[in-house]
Amino acid sequence: MEVNGEKEMDNGSSVMCQLSDPEGTPLGTAMYLPQSAGPKELQQIVNTLLNNEEKLPYAFYISDHELLVELGNYLQKNKVSVEKAVQIVYQPQAIFRIRPVNRCSATITGHAEAVLSVAFSPDGRQLASGSGDTTVRLWDIGTQTPLFTCTGHKNWVLCIAWSPDGKYLVSGSKAGELQCWDPQTGKPSGGPFMGHKKWITGISWEPAHLQSPSRRFVSSSKDGDARIWDVALRKCVMCLSGHTLAVTCVKWGGDGVIYTGSQDCTIKVWETKQGKLIRELKGHGHWVNSLALSTEYVLRTGAFDHTGKQYSSPEEMKEVALARYNKMKGNAPERLVSGSDDFTMFLWEPAVSKHPKTRMTGHQQLVNHVYFSPDGQWVASASFDKSVKLWNGVTGKFVAAFRGHVGPVYQISWSADSRLLLSGSKDSTLKIWDIRTQKLKQDLPGHADEVFAVDWSPDGEKVASGGRDRVMKLWMG
Repeated sequence: MEVNGEKEMDNGSSVMCQLSDPEGTPLGTAMYLPQSAGPKELQQIVNTLLNNEEKLPYAFYISDHELLVELGNYLQKNKVSVEKAVQIVYQPQAIFRIRPVNRCSATITGHAEAVLSVAFSPDGRQLASGSGDTTVRLWDIGTQTPLFTCTGHKNWVLCIAWSPDGKYLVSGSKAGELQCWDPQTGKPSGGPFMGHKKWITGISWEPAHLQSPSRRFVSSSKDGDARIWDVALRKCVMCLSGHTLAVTCVKWGGDGVIYTGSQDCTIKVWETKQGKLIRELKGHGHWVNSLALSTEYVLRTGAFDHTGKQYSSPEEMKEVALARYNKMKGNAPERLVSGSDDFTMFLWEPAVSKHPKTRMTGHQQLVNHVYFSPDGQWVASASFDKSVKLWNGVTGKFVAAFRGHVGPVYQISWSADSRLLLSGSKDSTLKIWDIRTQKLKQDLPGHADEVFAVDWSPDGEKVASGGRDRVMKLWMG
């Protein structure tokens, strides 16, 4: 291909291209490709160069725009200079495809106040919700009916989190107490965890590849502290204090460190053996509202994937979770995105530097929620400016704005194949956006009031939503 490439350039029938992975690592040397080459031919080249035994699907991007036509057409239409090698980024695609969700399959009543949080279990088989009525509810997805009502909190249940092995569900309330539940019975596993003086703002579990069976989780609170709890010892084993204002969000990273975002405008990074502060990430000019990790999907799901395989031992789960984590992370450091009241976001690589990799601007109002796609290639952000924005998850470059909501967007969630994005808004609708076409795929009206919480099940089959109208809705394809 390269030998006669020199001659062919004269009549413009081939073009010098350099293939690289999303991190920018070149795949082989630059080569001349015929202008008639399209995604299909590029797939063959990449699979060959990577010596893939089974042929994997890839998508191709030239400066963040997907290549869907022949190379020549694309370069002409987009007036791309061929003076130097055209950079083509190949991105592995999920082998499975999620069916788009398009209808409400159940409206489940039961909560007496607004539904503030919804979360599917890591294997996607169970669903939990937390509400202003002080209860946590567990739902049977098969029959789409309530399974258990977990009572014991004295105030609104603000956040819930499943352990990555699915054995526990923890909830945090406005009164500052945490409760651990057994999802099989709906009963509390012991009394409440007390220690926080103000309400709970976030809960995150230690990843399964670091500890299986799951034992430890971290909670963040309006009182300015984060605390690590051990469900086996039933107590707080470490208090992470150092923030001067409320801690608004917390994530337990895949490398074993904990990230806390605060109203004091900083993000702190803690090690989890003694609870020592190891790094401080500064840059935001206002409250930090939301943190997202590039590895979040595999951390949340542990050993479980879209196939629904179940495991017999914690050791096996740990092994599978580690393999999934390593595959997802590749050779690159774990990335962190922070969203703030200052209308901006920062992309960080905290293991490498305390300085942000890039500042992401464009929102006209506060950034409420940020979330990496399961494959780590995209970041989505939800804002009070009524838009959802899409960014390159590796470079932080702006890719597209999704407009259609007529109220602030509260929460977003990704499909397991990273091809679709879900948003829930104050305007009472859910919307599903297609990442490839960068357009609205599905409008899901049906709630009678603001939609506070949305989640897409890890197996990709279902979406759950809850809001001010006190109902939980399940949506299917």
